[in-house]
Amino acid sequence: QVQLVESGGGLVQPGGSLRLSCVASGLIFSRYTMSWYRQAPGKERELVARITTTEGTTNYADSVKGRFFISKDNAKNTVDLQMNSLKSEDTAVYYCYAASSIFRRNYWGQGTQVTVSS
Repeated sequence: QVQLVESGGGLVQPGGSLRLSCVASGLIFSRYTMSWYRQAPGKERELVARITTTEGTTNYADSVKGRFFISKDNAKNTVDLQMNSLKSEDTAVYYCYAASSIFRRNYWGQGTQVTVSS
């Protein structure tokens, strides 16, 4: 059974930092492109950052470029999202997402709440 378990969310003041972590189990982690998505109240879920399988190529939403950084550890089956200089508009539920074109499978985590407020 595949599981993606996020952690690290919480309440932070504007300008602060948080580090989200996602631990994956039940899949061949190195064969999956890993991503973080977020969904704010009343808005559609959007891609925040993505890191590919082998090369580790990263992509970011324009709104987070230079502030957020995604990293992946294939040995530990984890993908992290370092979030710096947080803004109120970063408030959302953040989801971990795994996708494999080889296995034609994709999976979502349960989400973790990030609230940026003074």
